[in-house]
Amino acid sequence: MVQDSIDRRMFLGGVAGIAGLAQVPAAFAQQLKLPASPVALSIIDVGGALALVQAPLENYTKANPKLVSRMTFTKAPAPELPGKLKAQQDAGRVDIDFVIGGLDVLSAGIDQKLWVELLPRFASDLPKPDEVFLKPALAMHNLGRGQGMAMVYYPSGPLLEYMPDKVKTPPTTAQELLDWSKQNKNRFLYARPANSGPGRTFIMGLPYILGDSDPKDPAKGWDKTWAYLKALGENIEYYPGGTGATMKELGDGTRDIIVSTTGWDINPRVLGVVPKEAKIQTLKGFHWVTDAQYMMIPKGVSDEKLAVLLDLIRHMLTPAQQAYTYDEGYFYPGPAVKDVPLSMAPAASRKAIEEYGRPEYDKLIAENPMETPLDPDKMVVAFRIWDEQVGGAKRK
Repeated sequence: MVQDSIDRRMFLGGVAGIAGLAQVPAAFAQQLKLPASPVALSIIDVGGALALVQAPLENYTKANPKLVSRMTFTKAPAPELPGKLKAQQDAGRVDIDFVIGGLDVLSAGIDQKLWVELLPRFASDLPKPDEVFLKPALAMHNLGRGQGMAMVYYPSGPLLEYMPDKVKTPPTTAQELLDWSKQNKNRFLYARPANSGPGRTFIMGLPYILGDSDPKDPAKGWDKTWAYLKALGENIEYYPGGTGATMKELGDGTRDIIVSTTGWDINPRVLGVVPKEAKIQTLKGFHWVTDAQYMMIPKGVSDEKLAVLLDLIRHMLTPAQQAYTYDEGYFYPGPAVKDVPLSMAPAASRKAIEEYGRPEYDKLIAENPMETPLDPDKMVVAFRIWDEQVGGAKRK
């Protein structure tokens, strides 16, 4: 998940899918007044999800010109945004209206009390999570503690991705991966977990694979995982700051095996960053660690903008807009809400997934357990321990 950006092309469907949207939203938070004139919204992407949702976001502007004059989009690494936002809030000058990102930035923001409480405060003005979300997406949504609304969902990983011409017999157990990394020094790679969906999914998946005492407690229950990551790190040259670098190095032959997820497997092959013939492998004891991207509103946003943003969230969770999130497999499948089949997606999305998707994913999803990621406070702890004990000296 992505959670960090890779240079990518995206299908933008123009105004397709906005037909039938109300020109004036049906409901707003009763405590809030609509703006007297259209507002400009500043949206920051800290997880790469803009590739999935820029079309639905822009569709809202097209459908509601009396509320939104324009949207501006910027990007930032997840570890950098909380400090920037906290400084703005302390100064009383918040210029970021809407944040889209993963559990990393959501967790850090919860920890630092950066986000507006959405639920239950505005429950009457937002979709009811237990009615609209897919069951595993609802479990992900609930990790947000009412301070973020899930926007897209996928089963994630952790997966190994490799080039079959370089790796004739891929590792099938954690021990085999460690042995392979020793025999092929610097040919295995994953990115810093605090800014990488595959990176964080990998470290959260290992406690299940290794049989650790408490997969939900990185401080007290990951003895085997931390020992394993340190041993593996002896054979890793460096840890990139984002997943995109790992994909490029797999694609150009610098690395032979990397950590991946369903979306990070499919999309870079669609884009030609990774060769189409790349393969995936799971390790014995594999559990899916699910992932999601969220919508968050920083404290300090004006009430009139808040009224619009709440309606924007409702818009983003309609099936017609969710269908865009199939994209080109970037967060496969993508939709977080019910009743959004691939047949609703734009033609380019259908074509990409039909050509580059993997038939084995249906079987892997059906036959392996699904686990939610760490709770936000525990995830902050896991990132800190990893930075201090595993990868800090080798980060780039």
